Amino acid sequence: MTTHCLKTKLWTLLLITFTVYTTHAQTNTNQSNSIKDSLYIQKVEGKKDRPKVLHAEPLYIDLIRDLGARKGEREWNVGLGLTDNITHDEYTALIEYEWAPIDRLGLEVELPFSIYYPTISDAATPGSSLHSIKLAAQYTFFVSEKKKLSMAVGYIHEFQLTDFKNYQNDTFFTGNVYNPFVVVAKRWGQNFHTLLYTGPQFSTRYADNSQQTDWQINSNFHYMIPGSRNFIGLEFNKEIKKSDFDMTIRPQMRVEVTEHLLVGIVTGIPIKRENERFSTFLRLIYEPSH
Repeated sequence: MTTHCLKTKLWTLLLITFTVYTTHAQTNTNQSNSIKDSLYIQKVEGKKDRPKVLHAEPLYIDLIRDLGARKGEREWNVGLGLTDNITHDEYTALIEYEWAPIDRLGLEVELPFSIYYPTISDAATPGSSLHSIKLAAQYTFFVSEKKKLSMAVGYIHEFQLTDFKNYQNDTFFTGNVYNPFVVVAKRWGQNFHTLLYTGPQFSTRYADNSQQTDWQINSNFHYMIPGSRNFIGLEFNKEIKKSDFDMTIRPQMRVEVTEHLLVGIVTGIPIKRENERFSTFLRLIYEPSH
């Protein structure tokens, strides 16, 4: 046997060994991730007397509480955002607390702030404010672990507030927003998630008795990373005002920092740049033990 032939056979043997080892390691990793996914799903869903389906929750237009929420669940959220508009920048912040007083019912209180900074000299910008006091409720009326499907109805009420600069001279409450909505969510297998969140938004202003009706249609697609609670996904936030249609696409990701703390990162890309350009949003999610 020649030296060349011996070297060829040796390299072939090494290649086969490496391929088998890599395939075996990848199989073990996939099996390990699959087991972790199954255990996480079992942890969320595994109470037959109180059925619940694990769904990925969107990060920008989030839910009032998990679909199929169980009594005692609660969560704190802090959000920070920046939106680049044509004439000004908008800095946003929110503080949000949500909890489930009984099975399947979620309640929420949110305080959203907006601060505006002009980017063009002498540009007319909105006034900075605590935008509103938001109170919300959501009830999951249908849960099917077999079909991996959940449905809920909810209602958000906003008490709109005047700008900071007008606290001394103006009416503190300036109007109301009434927002009933429906949520339908479906998980496909262990890792793929879809969700539709939609409903009308009725606004009234005290100053001129004006009324306005908008429609919000938010569709979502998420992929949960195998072996983790992390996910990547897309939100399609659509708004219809009379004959005007706007949509912002929001790529996003959620990262688990600790068992109780998660971080969500969102980018906003409007399909038409009439007033708004790119935006970013960061959400800190803290889930105490329950």
